[in-house]
Amino acid sequence: MNPCKCGWLSDSGRACTRAPRCAADYQARVSGPMFDRIDLHVEVPEVAAADLALPPPSENSADVAARIAAARAIQTARYTDHAGVYVNARAEGELLETVAGLDADSRALLTQAAERLKLSARGWHRVQKVARTIADLAGAEHVGRSHIAEALGYRRIALER
Repeated sequence: MNPCKCGWLSDSGRACTRAPRCAADYQARVSGPMFDRIDLHVEVPEVAAADLALPPPSENSADVAARIAAARAIQTARYTDHAGVYVNARAEGELLETVAGLDADSRALLTQAAERLKLSARGWHRVQKVARTIADLAGAEHVGRSHIAEALGYRRIALER
């Protein structure tokens, strides 16, 4: 969704004339529990014409697809003994706690963030699932503090909620 009704809230060239109230009013149309069900919130800025002429990124689509396939294979192997679970997103309860395997530093960061950001239980678990997937993509055996931090970075912090 756009950050505000006009869509220009974060655009320095065409700033929203009603900010920040426009964003707060627009985002209030979606309830907190609905936002809580969305795992990844990524802002995608407008691409400038000059950027289109630049050389392609160092990692191409095939490389990204290969990393994703490898992470999916890790997850499929991890959950072979768990009926109905084949990816991190489906892990629940004790199984999630086991596969996330947070060390003391990671758990402390997640606890601190949960208090500061007022994460619900659903939000807490979704951060763990995303962090486990980030660790899988990185080829890491355990979820570390950096994986939790990155997963928290994808959480939506709505304006004036």
